[in-house]
Amino acid sequence: MYSIALNPCNSLMRQEDQFDNLEKHTQSGIDILEKHIKFVKERTEIELNYAKQLRNLSKKYQPKKNSKEEEEYKYTSCKAFLSTLNEMNDYAGQHEVISENMTSQITVELARYIQELKQERKSHFHDGRKAQQHIETCWKQLESSKRRFERDCKEADRAQQYFEKMDADINVTKADVEKARQQAQIRHQMAEDSKADYSSILQKFNHEQHEYYHTHIPNIFQKIQEMEERRIVRIGESMKTYAEVDRQVIPIIGKCLDGIVKAAESIDQKNDSQLVIEAYKSGFEPPGDIEFEDYSQPMKRTVSDNSLSNSRGEGKSELKFGGKSKGKLWPFIKKNKPPPPPPASASPSAVPNGPQSPKQQKEPLSHRFNEFMISKPKIHCFRSLKRGGATPEDFSNLPPEQRRKKLQQKVDELNKEIQKEMDQRDAITKMKDVYLKNPQMGDPASLDHKLVEVGHNIEKLRLEAQKFESWLSEVEGRLPARGDQARRQSGMYDAQNPPSVNSCAQDRESSPDGSYTEEQSQESEVKVLATDFDDEFDDEEPLPAIGTCKALYTFEGQNEGTISVAEGETLYVIEEDKGDGWTRIRRNEDEEGYVPTSYVEVYLDKNAKGAKTYI
Repeated sequence: MYSIALNPCNSLMRQEDQFDNLEKHTQSGIDILEKHIKFVKERTEIELNYAKQLRNLSKKYQPKKNSKEEEEYKYTSCKAFLSTLNEMNDYAGQHEVISENMTSQITVELARYIQELKQERKSHFHDGRKAQQHIETCWKQLESSKRRFERDCKEADRAQQYFEKMDADINVTKADVEKARQQAQIRHQMAEDSKADYSSILQKFNHEQHEYYHTHIPNIFQKIQEMEERRIVRIGESMKTYAEVDRQVIPIIGKCLDGIVKAAESIDQKNDSQLVIEAYKSGFEPPGDIEFEDYSQPMKRTVSDNSLSNSRGEGKSELKFGGKSKGKLWPFIKKNKPPPPPPASASPSAVPNGPQSPKQQKEPLSHRFNEFMISKPKIHCFRSLKRGGATPEDFSNLPPEQRRKKLQQKVDELNKEIQKEMDQRDAITKMKDVYLKNPQMGDPASLDHKLVEVGHNIEKLRLEAQKFESWLSEVEGRLPARGDQARRQSGMYDAQNPPSVNSCAQDRESSPDGSYTEEQSQESEVKVLATDFDDEFDDEEPLPAIGTCKALYTFEGQNEGTISVAEGETLYVIEEDKGDGWTRIRRNEDEEGYVPTSYVEVYLDKNAKGAKTYI
């Protein structure tokens, strides 16, 4: 009589399977994100380690301060290598930037997003489970009301059949029939109530089921889909960011590489060669030509009609011709050379009455070395260097050009020390003024002894600087006339008979009288060189003008070495400011001196530098 066909249980089971599949899929998406984060983390560690190794490599090959290696970096090739090291340091910095950007833009952001994604996923599946449980509860209520309605219908049918049976039986009393009729009516009413209840629950279930399948579940699935699509988009964006982080530093890395190329192109082999020349040139004149020595002349004498004793006598007379050579070594020069030795085959017995013959002469190579040693007036002998003596204060043991550089370096160091002491004096003076204005801060008299001490130090350093500047001026005055000086010395040596300059490379040959003393030869050398130096100072020319200057203010030169100038006056500059605040100028040939650098405006002329311009 009452029946209904409804079986949504299979649909609920299928829906349960879909949730399980979605849970597995979304969890695998989260795993991919975490794997991507781990990959980026390892990449950042690699970048950091690479940058660290590059920085260590660059630092390893940097020149050490105050070392001989640092001096080599004045050459363009070494400067280019140093620029390469600096560019590699910047190159390493870009890899650090890659690591930092990947960490901040990918790793940190994705880690935060994964936490949010897990919370959202958990919420969506919780809503799905809740809706599923609700529809299952409604389904159970529907099943219960349906079974009750079915049972009541069957009871009503049985009660109706029993009433009809009692009503047809004539042996049954009227009271029993009435009772059966009332019982059937009750059963019918219960069936109607169960029907109404079942109908109400069924409508409610159908509504819930419709909402479940057409509203709740689609919404949940849509949210899960949107969540999954956002995850996919996010991982794609992180991959783009991964590439963009690398792309952003490519221009800077390109500039680093361009810097290396530019440094390589800046290498100038000619300039490096010139620096080497300037660093090691001695300023000496090269030795003259080696003259031919005829060793066949003694052989001709032995085969001639003259006796060996006669030739010896002639040789002795030649020795007497140069009478000033007694007690000195035989020099290897053109004029008045000592007589050649006899041939090796001659024995002492062959000339019993002749004088003792001089020793065998050196080979021509030693002659060249002797002439080279003669051209070094300051280095008397290599033996004096081997004795381990202290270096002279004026560096007179060095070649002229090297001596000039050492003296210039010493002057610069002293000027720096003077400036340092002057700064200290100014600071103490300012502190004293503060104490005078504010006695509570300190006693001004306590600084007087410091000012006196600093003043003594400045005066001492100035005297020391003047001493080295005088030596420097002496060397700089000699260097330009070096060639003329060598020619004058050569002419003077040729004019003497024989010369009195000794060379430490000569053999210890005996003079005609058999005497030899190194001290005598050195004394003679000093005398000759002193004469040359006096001539050189007598012929020394004024310093050339290197530019002009205009007096900005009037200066009264009252101290020794200064010169008075009037405002607007134009003069010649002969020496630049070396850091002491003074410039050397010239008004005319006999009037020159120093003026404060701040009082004049200097116009240097590079073309005129080194030219001998006189006023």
